[in-house]
Amino acid sequence: MEIAEIDVLSSHETAFEEAVEEAAPLFRTAKGCRSFALDRSVDQPGRYRLMVGWDSVHDHVVNFRESPNFAAWRALVAPHFSAPPKVDHVERLFDGF
Repeated sequence: MEIAEIDVLSSHETAFEEAVEEAAPLFRTAKGCRSFALDRSVDQPGRYRLMVGWDSVHDHVVNFRESPNFAAWRALVAPHFSAPPKVDHVERLFDGF
């Protein structure tokens, strides 16, 4: 699972959310992409967490990031960033439910 913490410029929230929705097909067609979700912080409305399920880290950092889909994704969303996203890859170890 890729988790990207993204802070957007003040007053860009709606435009950013629309750009992410427009970009969803870029992820749906990406090799190894299993899921794609965006959450907005309740405590900090300009902060988002993008969660993308990948079959492997390689599918994300090589297959996707080196593809035209990644360039298209960045073109859509990067103008709204207030800082570079913080990206981490995680694996679930325990699910209590």
